Amino acid sequence: MTNPGRSRFAPRLLPTFVAAVAVIAFSGLGAWQLGRAAEKRAFAEDFARAGPALEWRQLPAAAPRYQRVTVSGRYEPDRQFLLDNMTHAGVAGVEVLTPLLLDDGRAVLVNRGWRPFGATRGDLPAIAVNGAARRIAGRIDELPRPGIRLASPPATGWPRLVQFPRIEELSTALGRELDARVILLDASQPDGYLRDWTVRGTTPDRHLGYAVQWFAFAALAAAMWLALGLRKSGETQ
Repeated sequence: MTNPGRSRFAPRLLPTFVAAVAVIAFSGLGAWQLGRAAEKRAFAEDFARAGPALEWRQLPAAAPRYQRVTVSGRYEPDRQFLLDNMTHAGVAGVEVLTPLLLDDGRAVLVNRGWRPFGATRGDLPAIAVNGAARRIAGRIDELPRPGIRLASPPATGWPRLVQFPRIEELSTALGRELDARVILLDASQPDGYLRDWTVRGTTPDRHLGYAVQWFAFAALAAAMWLALGLRKSGETQ
C-alpha cells in the first residue's frame, strides 16, 4: 500500500528540458570565463617576461604579445590619431597614436601615452612632435577592442579623434598600410606622455568571479529541477 505522505522523484518533461538547457548554457559560460582567466594570466606572464628587445625587422610573425622591440623611423606629426574613451584615475582622456614611417617605406602606429582632455571634450590636448629620424623602444600590442562595437560618424581633420577603430580603418585614413601591431612606447623614451602600461581589460580574478557566478546558476537550475521533480505519492503527472 502506498504511503500518501511519502514523496517520489518523477520529473516532468518540460521542466527537465528547460533545466538541461539552462545547466548546459550556464556551465558553458562558466567554462568560457575560466578560459578567459587563463588567457589573461598568459598575457600577464608575457608582459612580465617580455624578454630582450628585438629589432623590428627581425620580429617573427608569431612574436608573443608584449614582446619588446626597437625600431627606427620618423614620426608623421601632421596626421595623428587620438584614441577616445581612455581614462586614468577616473579622468577622461585619450591615447596618442602617432604613425612611425619606417626606413623600408612601411608604417606602424606608436602609442605615445595618455593625455587628459582640456576643459571640455572639444579642447584636445597638444600632441606636437617633430619628424626627425629617431630610434625608439617599446612593446608590441594590439588596438583595444570594445565589448560592443557601435557605429559612429566618420571623423575628419587632424589630429583625428577615433573610438575603438580597426587597423584597416586607420590605414585608409592615412592612405598607407599600417602594421597590424601597435608599439607601446617605453616610459623612458622621449616625446611621450603618461605610459602606465598594463595588460588591458578584465583581470583574471574578475573572470574567475564571473565563472563562479555562472556555475552557481547552473547548480541552482539543477536544484530547482530536483525540487520540482519531487511529488507526493499518488500525485498524477
